[in-house]
Formats: sequence, C-alpha cells, structure tokens
Amino acid sequence: MANLYFDESLAGTSVGELVTVSGDEGRHAVRVSRLRLGEQTIVGNGRGLLAYGAVEALGKDSFGIRVESVEELPRPARRTVLVQALAKGDRDERAVEQATEFGVDAIIPWQAERSVSRWAGEKAEKGVQKWARIAREAAKQSMRGWIPEVLPPATTAQLAGLDGHLIVLHPRGEQRLSAWRPSDDRDVFLVVGPEGGLSDAELAALAGAGAASSGDTGAAAAPSAGDRVIALLGDDVLRTSSAGPAALAVLNATLGRW
Repeated sequence: MANLYFDESLAGTSVGELVTVSGDEGRHAVRVSRLRLGEQTIVGNGRGLLAYGAVEALGKDSFGIRVESVEELPRPARRTVLVQALAKGDRDERAVEQATEFGVDAIIPWQAERSVSRWAGEKAEKGVQKWARIAREAAKQSMRGWIPEVLPPATTAQLAGLDGHLIVLHPRGEQRLSAWRPSDDRDVFLVVGPEGGLSDAELAALAGAGAASSGDTGAAAAPSAGDRVIALLGDDVLRTSSAGPAALAVLNATLGRW
C-alpha cells in the first residue's frame, strides 16, 4: 500500500506535473520511510487534494512524484466534532489520535471543571499546536485526505451556545447513542468529560434549559428539536481516552459514513 505524505502548500496540480516534497516531510519520507525510486505514493495538502504517482526524484531531504492521477475530496457537508475535556497524562492526546483515525472532522479542547490538566495563556497555544500535530500524523497513518482542524479551547458557556447537535456522553443518559437520529444535517458535537466526569452545573448547562430540571433523573433532553441530548454510550463506563472514539464509531454508522 502506498504511503501518504502531506504538503500543506500544495494548492493544485495536474497529471504529468512533478510534485516535490521537502522539509521535515521530505526528510522523514527519505530517511525514515526509505522511499525508493519508482515507488507508488500519494501527496496531499490536508484539505482534500490527493496526488497519486511514482517517485521520480530523490534528494537528501526531498522527493518528487510524477503525478498520474488527482483526486479532490469534498469537505463533509455535516461535520462530526469531538469536544474533548483536558485530561491528565496523555489520555486526551490518545483521544485526539484515535478520533482522527475514526474520521472526526474537527476537535475542540475543553477546560472542564474537573480537568486535572489546566491550559492557560502560552500553554493553551502550545497545547492546541501539539494536538494539531497529533491529528496530522494520525491523518497520514489512516490515509485521510482531510486533516481534522484543532480549534481553540472552548468554555462550557461557548459549548452550550454551539449551533448544531450537541451530544453529551454521560452515565445518567437514558437515551442510548445508538438510538439517536439527527433531525437535520447540522454539525454533530460530541462532548466527552474528564476523568472525574461532568459536574451537575456543567450537565445542566450543556443539556440546555429544558434539561435542567431533568439533570438529576438522567432523562435524555431535547430542549431545541433534539439539539441537546444526554446520551448513554453503553452499560460500561469508558475512559476519557476511549469514549470519544467509541462514540464516533457509533455515529459513523448512524450517519452513513461506515
């Protein structure tokens, strides 16, 4: 199977053109992946453009392919977005990696009340950059034409105001995620809490006003035509690193992606 390499500066190409990849990506391809002359490979820009061809040129830190075919993958009309609470150790990073492999379109870091890890100022900027690097590498490994966008950290209030379907994974949820169906084609935001779970205040805010009174009973809530749902993934409680990817697998089946 051909490998995929990214060159984000690639704006367009055509059959017969020589596309050259240099810098860190070219160095990795030549020195680590041991790319060889004549080998079939793929170069993409992470925004849907994929160029297929054989390696025609090799340098110390670069390679070039003669383009044999070009594919342009459209951006999904409805995005699936993982809202991942910051977690201790590398658990949130593992969630980013696996969510990318499972086809997530964007990722939002969330500073939840019970998050052990805290992002502020320069640390937040570096955290977003690190998550973006992880998503990029996972997209390469899984041969994805689109690299998921890692957005700036969001507050609980900002999450509550998102325009789309907001699905909060929580053991109190009475509606199983596998039974949920979207009422329209707006984006789907999947919220995963930290190791300590969500506070009652967060649960009420994310569920919406119509769900505030049902927060203690665990009833699934739909205050705005099904836009806000407290969902149960299954009978077992998963780690914050695995809950998002597992839920994305369910959504992929529901939305017809798989």
